Amino acid sequence: MVGKYPVITLCGSTRFKDAFLEVQKRLTLEGNIFISVGLFGHSGDDDVWMEGTKEMLDDMHKRKIDMADAIYVINVGGYIGESTQSEIEYAQRNGKTIEYLEKL
Repeated sequence: MVGKYPVITLCGSTRFKDAFLEVQKRLTLEGNIFISVGLFGHSGDDDVWMEGTKEMLDDMHKRKIDMADAIYVINVGGYIGESTQSEIEYAQRNGKTIEYLEKL
């Protein structure tokens, strides 16, 4: 397929690093461009926990949502944390399509 590729921002807890990687691969093969997290704080990227970094990353992720057509929520086991819920609400307010890995 050649043409316009939808842009999707991935949202979800960084504890699900393996799920992020699987979803990234699938979405790419389906002809999507994805935007993902830059660090996996709950999976060993300790730089996230330096003063001010988590707040910056949360804000930056909202800017990633601004650039996307849709968000894809990686909600393994139905889990949606506080940051992810905030991103879902932000996407809703801004008219983005929202898809989930697992049904709610």
